[in-house]
Amino acid sequence: MIPAYLPNSFAAVFGGGKPIDGGRTYKDGRRLIGDGKTYRGLFSGIFCGFLAGCVEIWLSMQGFKIMGIEMPTFGPDYMSAFKVVLALASGALFGDMFKSFFKRRMGLKRGASLPLVDQLDFVVGAWVFTYLAAPEWFVNNFTTGIVLIVLIITPLLHLTTNIVGYFIGVKKEPW
Repeated sequence: MIPAYLPNSFAAVFGGGKPIDGGRTYKDGRRLIGDGKTYRGLFSGIFCGFLAGCVEIWLSMQGFKIMGIEMPTFGPDYMSAFKVVLALASGALFGDMFKSFFKRRMGLKRGASLPLVDQLDFVVGAWVFTYLAAPEWFVNNFTTGIVLIVLIITPLLHLTTNIVGYFIGVKKEPW
């Protein structure tokens, strides 16, 4: 999940500039997704998540282990593995944008809290993109146990990283 966990943080750090929605509004008069989703953030987030995935691919190919546990493989060959890490990274950011669209429809402003949805939107996006890109790999690797672990640990990691981001001045809210 590292290629999916990192893009939002790096999008916040390196983001800014032109919003993806270009300031356009939906038929309800509200912004499509808002100023917080920018092209620079999108591309830098995807790049950093993809780069992290490439490091994982390389470590896996070297037989690297953490506490005796082998690194995951993202596919039988480099091209398959690259496709999976790209899907995880890009899916995470598109999941976050999808959530932002619906938060605007609900009348929630940028930064407003939507518990659990804010913590899991990028996971769902990453899973959808990865399933579409590599369904067999997805089914073989995201077993019920892994899915449950990700769904439990992700909100805790998300909250922790957001608090850190708030204190270092990258985020305006600690959630």
